[in-house]
Formats: sequence, structure tokens, C-alpha cells
Amino acid sequence: MNLEKDIVIIGAGPIGIACALECKKREFNYVILEKGALTNSLFNYPLNMTFFSTSERLEINDVPFISNNPKPNRDEALEYYRRVATSNQLHINLYEEVLGILKQNGQFIVTSEKQNYKAKRVIIATGFYDIPKLLNVPGEQLPKVTHYYKEAHPYTMQKVIVVGASNSSVDAALEIWRKGGDVTMVIRGKDVGERVKYWVRPDILNRIEEGNIKAYFNSEIQEIKQEEVIIKTPEGIITIPNDHVVALTGYQPNFKLLESANVTFSDDERHIPTYNPDTMETNIPGLYLAGVICGGMETHKWFIENSRIHAQQIAEHISKTL
Repeated sequence: MNLEKDIVIIGAGPIGIACALECKKREFNYVILEKGALTNSLFNYPLNMTFFSTSERLEINDVPFISNNPKPNRDEALEYYRRVATSNQLHINLYEEVLGILKQNGQFIVTSEKQNYKAKRVIIATGFYDIPKLLNVPGEQLPKVTHYYKEAHPYTMQKVIVVGASNSSVDAALEIWRKGGDVTMVIRGKDVGERVKYWVRPDILNRIEEGNIKAYFNSEIQEIKQEEVIIKTPEGIITIPNDHVVALTGYQPNFKLLESANVTFSDDERHIPTYNPDTMETNIPGLYLAGVICGGMETHKWFIENSRIHAQQIAEHISKTL
């Protein structure tokens, strides 16, 4: 059986929720399909994560986001978006993954793991946090290697390598060190990332300078073994003892979903999908992109703060064409 909808929104993150709010305002028959929990990416953030932005910049649909802190944390954000979704009684199907999108006879067939949907329009707002960028080195499949960081306690009294120099890597390194872990950072560049939160960057630089956290710059992991890791450094190959590797090297969007819908890419190397920046419509008429997926591999260009406007752009264009 095919369920018929005006609009199917894929992804129940903040931007997907913003799109649903705009659809509700216009009385469109819509549904959000989400493969995980509500705001699944935020749910998988580290437990103690603090946002770079202030709460008002994370607001959607002019619904106030009240925080007890100058910058809100993960739990406050989860509570905010949960309240927005439930109080507005948005139509959201959680734990229903979309497997493919096909346009046929002017309509979209959206196939999920549970059923098919017929839709006049489709909005993809799937984010990028589900697929990690791999190191592609021997031993990466070992159980001691993770591409996600939740909290520091499991790494207490352990020798831990943190790979990367982004906000997530720096936060993990500092938290693990403060919880009694022996932390070594392996960083491909010559310095800690420039986009690291301004109040955190001096902290990590000081910890490295005083030697409490060791750091190898211009370096890469060459191989991961059960009890040690081999690192390629400017001074040569070194081997250090190791219990855990936390490889926070970034994530990428689900390009297979875009490809299944025949969305083209304007830049093959950066894998930036083709879309109209005024309407957010792709090369497939009636198929729209919203949020960080618009940036392809450049996942640092779009955030909640600067992409929440996509929901209104899309809804206004659909209102003129539906």
C-alpha cells in the first residue's frame, strides 16, 4: 500500500523539524521519516557537549530557546527540539529508514523499510553525522577503535589516542585527560584547528605546551595494533603503547540516498549536490535539500544557525508550485 502525502521530509533533526513546522502552517499533508531517534545526531553528541552558538541562534520558527547557560548544552537542545516537536504535534515516524527515492509520472515514490509513500514533493534534511570518515589503515576494525565519543569515564587510567584537531577531538582529549586518561593527540596539520571554540583553544594549547597532553603534529596513524599504534611523524616512524583510539576525523552525508534520486553534484571532489540557493530545489523538480547536506563534504559550512532559513525558502516555493 502506498500512503499519499503532499510532502515527505527525510530527517527529524532541527532543520527537518523546521520544515515540518512550515508545512503545518500551510496545511500541507506531510510526514517526517527518521531512521533513528528524534534529533538523532544531537542525541549522539558527547554527553557534556556545549554549543558554539547562543540559544537564540538555535531557535526555529520563532519558538524561544531558554538556556541556563550563556551557550546551551546537549541536554538543553534535546529538550528544546523535543518540546517543539511534541507541542506542535508534528507528524514524525521515528525508526523508519528511507531506502530510496524514485520520481515516476510526476510523483515521488519514497521507499522506507516499512512501507512506500507517494509524495508530490520531497525534502531531504538528513545531516551528516551517521557516516564517519575512515582512517583506512590496518587495524581500524579493532574493537578498541571508535569514531564516536560519548563520555570520558571508560578511558580513565587508559592510554588513549585522539585523532584530529577539531572541536570534537579537542573536547574529547581534554575531558579524557581530566578524568585520568593518558592522552596523546595525532594531528595531520601543523596546529590545533582554527575553528576550535575560542574559550577551549587556549586550554588545549596550554595542556599540550606543559606536556600533560602529548601531541604529534603533521602526523598520521600508519597502523593500529592490539596493544600499540604506529605513527608516521616528521621525525620518522614511532610506535607507542595504546589501549584505545578515538578517531574523530569527521563525518559525511548519505550520498547514496541522493544518488538513488538522481541528484547530480556540481563538484565531484567535494561532492556538493546541485540545488538552487534561492529555492533549495535540486536538479530534480520537486526534490529539495535543507541543512548541512547542502555542503557535501564541506560539512563545516552549514549549521543550524545559518540553514534554518531553508525551511521557509522551501515552503514558500512549494506554496507557489503545489
